[in-house]
Amino acid sequence: MRYGFIGLGHLGQHLAGSLVREGFSVTVHDKDHGRAETLIERGAFWADSPRLLAREVDAVFTCLPAPAISEAVLKGADGILSGLKAGGTWIEMSTLDQNDIERLSAVAAAAGVRMMEAPVTGGVHRAAAGDITVIAGGDRDLFDLHLPALKAMGGEIFHAGPLGKAAVIKVITNMLAFIHLLATGEALMLAKMGGIDLTDAFNIIKASSGNSFVHETEGQVILNGSYNINFTMDLACKDLGFALGFGKEFGVPLDLASHTLQTFIRARSVYGGNAWSSQVVKLLEDAVGTDLRASGFPSEL
Repeated sequence: MRYGFIGLGHLGQHLAGSLVREGFSVTVHDKDHGRAETLIERGAFWADSPRLLAREVDAVFTCLPAPAISEAVLKGADGILSGLKAGGTWIEMSTLDQNDIERLSAVAAAAGVRMMEAPVTGGVHRAAAGDITVIAGGDRDLFDLHLPALKAMGGEIFHAGPLGKAAVIKVITNMLAFIHLLATGEALMLAKMGGIDLTDAFNIIKASSGNSFVHETEGQVILNGSYNINFTMDLACKDLGFALGFGKEFGVPLDLASHTLQTFIRARSVYGGNAWSSQVVKLLEDAVGTDLRASGFPSEL
C-alpha cells in the first residue's frame, strides 16, 4: 500500500513521520517544501502538487487547518481527485464539520474515490511518539484495509461508525479540552492567590479527583510561560464553533462551550490568531496582575 500525506504542519509532520518510521511507502506534499526535508532524508518521496502525489499512491492522507483548504486540495484544478485513480482512498485527518465530511465524500465518490475520516486527539507530543488517539469514521472494510497505517500513527484506534460520526466526537473531545483549559487556569490562579506553591498545587491537582488530561499537559507549558502546545487560537475558535453548531443542530444547550468560545475569541483579539491556545489563560493573569510561573516545567511537551 502506497500512501500520500498532504499537510506537514505541527501535527501532520509527526503523523507522516510515523508512517515512514514503520516502513510504509510515503509520498509527501506541503506548500512549504522545507517542512518535508527531514521526512525526505528519512526515506519519504516528494511530490510538487496534490495531483502529482495522488498519481503515485493508493491512498492519500490529508491533515490541514481548515475545511476550505481541504476542499481546495481535494477538488482543485491540481487537486487529489485529478490524480488519484478510481478505487483509491482519501483519508481526511483534519477536524471538519460533519456536513463538510458528508458533502466532500459525495464529491470524492463521484470521481470513484472512497473516503474515510480519521481525526486524531491527544496532543502533538503524542503524535510525535506515535501514540496519539485515532478516531475513524467510514465503511468498516475501508477501516480494516487501512488499520495497519492507522496503528503506525496512533495508540488507541477507534471506529466511530459511518462517515461524519468521527467528526462529531472529535469536536466533542476538543470542546472538553478547551473547557478544561479555562478551568485549570482558574484553579492554578486561585491556588497562587491563596498562597500555595504552584508546583505543589500542580502535583496535588494531578493526584486529585479534579485532575484532567489538559491539566497534566497544558498546565505544564502554562507554568513554564511558553504556552506552547502547538495549537493556535484560530484552530481553537474553529473547533468551538463546530461544537456550538452541533449544539444548535442537535438541540443541546451548551452553556459552558458558549462561554468558552467567547473567552477564546477575546483572547484571540488580544494575542492574535497564531498565539498558542493555552495563552487564553493569560487573560486571567493580566486581569489579576500576576503570572502563573514555576520552575522545572518544560517549554514544550
